[in-house]
Amino acid sequence: MTHVNIHVVPHGNKWEVKREGNPSPISSHNLKDRAIDFGRPLAKNQGSEFVIHRKDGTIQDKDSYGKDPCPPKDKRY
Repeated sequence: MTHVNIHVVPHGNKWEVKREGNPSPISSHNLKDRAIDFGRPLAKNQGSEFVIHRKDGTIQDKDSYGKDPCPPKDKRY
């Protein structure tokens, strides 16, 4: 089964939670933190990647909740 990544992306003055490849948002939020709080459990439940974007659209952070065959060697604390 293929897991679809979950993204938190800016949209005007709001933040949207989207499934990768789907133009329609799952949800829309006034605050980025609220969008993150909504999207992270979805990614965890699906065992997928959770990608948080900055206001300019670049990637700020990624968290992987699936089984990674090549886990990173560095550890974040």
